[in-house]
Amino acid sequence: MSKPLGHPIAALGLMSGTSLDGIDVALLRTDGDKLVERGPSRTYGYDAGQRDLLRRALAAAVKVTDRADRQGVLGEAEAALTRWHAEAVLAFCSETGGALTSVDLIGFHGQTVIHRPEKRLTVQLGDGHALAKMLGRPVAFDLRAADVAAGGQGAPLVPAYHGALAATLPQRPVAFVNIGGVANVTWVGADGALVAFDTGPGNALIDDWMVKHSGKSRDEGGAMALSGRVDEATVAQFLGDGFFEKNAPKSLDRNSFAGITLDGLRVADGAATLVAVTARSIGLSRQQMPEAPETWIICGGGRHNAAIMAALRDLLADVRSADDCGFNGDSMEAEAWAYLSVRSLRGLPLTFPGTTGVSAPISGGVIVNP
Repeated sequence: MSKPLGHPIAALGLMSGTSLDGIDVALLRTDGDKLVERGPSRTYGYDAGQRDLLRRALAAAVKVTDRADRQGVLGEAEAALTRWHAEAVLAFCSETGGALTSVDLIGFHGQTVIHRPEKRLTVQLGDGHALAKMLGRPVAFDLRAADVAAGGQGAPLVPAYHGALAATLPQRPVAFVNIGGVANVTWVGADGALVAFDTGPGNALIDDWMVKHSGKSRDEGGAMALSGRVDEATVAQFLGDGFFEKNAPKSLDRNSFAGITLDGLRVADGAATLVAVTARSIGLSRQQMPEAPETWIICGGGRHNAAIMAALRDLLADVRSADDCGFNGDSMEAEAWAYLSVRSLRGLPLTFPGTTGVSAPISGGVIVNP
């Protein structure tokens, strides 16, 4: 790619992350620094069969020790996932009227199936080489690996983008809270300083609970949780985990709390209890921040859960949905992946000591041409 440093690049961000909801696609024109021009976005939901394949891959990944391991269902899921992403890109271009050839770079996250930074291990399924070949466009992928290899947490990576968005806001410090499968927070100081870390479970445990006990893929709108009662003993068990005593930066795997059971609870009470865990763990994050945020901006699928939003408003001052601040809370992570892919292309840092605990700012990612 011949565009000079500082010239805006049309980048397409693809995000599936830790949730099993689907693929978010967002177009961004950016120089990977201060220039951010947000374009259209779409979400392409997974069907039951696709989610089942990914769940089987998640179960198989528990035994992975080599991040290149793609045996059995892992290889099957990676090939399918890559194909689904290619189809999502083509559908996006068709629906938005944009030509694929006008996209300079595709930022490809893939599906996280295991994240164990303490073992210097993180695995995101998704074949960047195959995707570049399918679409005929350059692809940036595997953006977490360099940070983890250097001793960082490898997550969250979105803070660099949050910092760029915060520069457009009148108030700071501000906290961006992304509630996906796992929840994470980025604190942006008045001077642009960044502190970021995973706060605890996001939607993943709620979704898993609903699949197991109701057959539904999620608690739509938080309706089930709003009809239930919180089991405080179970909340205390979750929040007693050693993760919450660790200093930031810190990160979680989607299944970090899988050993804690909610046996004996009604479906509604289990949902309410897990909502309380998500909200209260976000509330605990204030203790790790240099200064209280003036505003908490909630992003990701969790902001559609009325029970989570109500619980956060009970705990924190000035809680707003990303959409109320002029952002798109559904596409923010996909936008971030477009932004980070341009930073990767230009060798700019993706992570920092205050966001992942890496010893010095570090870039990362693999750039592959078709």
